[in-house]
Amino acid sequence: MDCKVYVEVTASFLPDGGVMPLAVRWEDGTLYQVDRVLDVRPAASLKAGGCGIRYTCRIRGQQTYLFLDADRWFVEKKEKPAHRA
Repeated sequence: MDCKVYVEVTASFLPDGGVMPLAVRWEDGTLYQVDRVLDVRPAASLKAGGCGIRYTCRIRGQQTYLFLDADRWFVEKKEKPAHRA
């Protein structure tokens, strides 16, 4: 199951009221530049729960979803499977 990870986002506020993410700081402190925003739409996170504005972004050549839920940003993080003995 995936989980929400709330992240710090640097964003640009556009004259039309839109918000465009520019960079994401991951939970370990690493800063990732958003190469390109491919799509913006209202959507739910089907993997981690929650809803809001879903930004389909390209970061370091990989497509990922970044969500703006009210006033907080989150990404979906895959949980590692539990180690079985």
